[in-house]
Amino acid sequence: MNRVIGVAGFKNAGKTTLVEKLVTELTRRGHRISTVKHAHHSFDIDHEGRDSFRHRKAGASEVAVVSRHRWAIIHESRAEAEPTLEEILAKLAPCDLVIVEGYKRDTHDKIEVRNLDLAHPKLAGDDSTVVAVAANGAIPDAPVPVFDRDDVTALAGFIEKHMRLA
Repeated sequence: MNRVIGVAGFKNAGKTTLVEKLVTELTRRGHRISTVKHAHHSFDIDHEGRDSFRHRKAGASEVAVVSRHRWAIIHESRAEAEPTLEEILAKLAPCDLVIVEGYKRDTHDKIEVRNLDLAHPKLAGDDSTVVAVAANGAIPDAPVPVFDRDDVTALAGFIEKHMRLA
């Protein structure tokens, strides 16, 4: 099973930007990183007119799109329940670390991303799975280590130690 660290927070906190920067920094350090992004809405990775789209619309349960450079399997859930994070993680190839964006209610360790300009609820302190906070300012009396949201070098170092990647 791959090691998992989450990046959690509320809308416009900067989660996706932080995940992008962490993937860049951790892969630069030689780690093989995968990501899982939870979407709260429907999404499509292929579009009308594409062959794969036509296959799905015709009723295919799964469509694999394969090229020399990448491949994807599109699975139509239809009447199935949304898969759990555990079920998705089990489908990933081995890697050093999976960074999960979203799934803030799941039980894996997480870094809370906080935009102090927005009045969102705090996760750290109320959620024991939050092991650090990345914020756009100081947080006095925080119950976990706090990192500047833009100090990816320090945060990546924390993740390496916490997840025992070194």
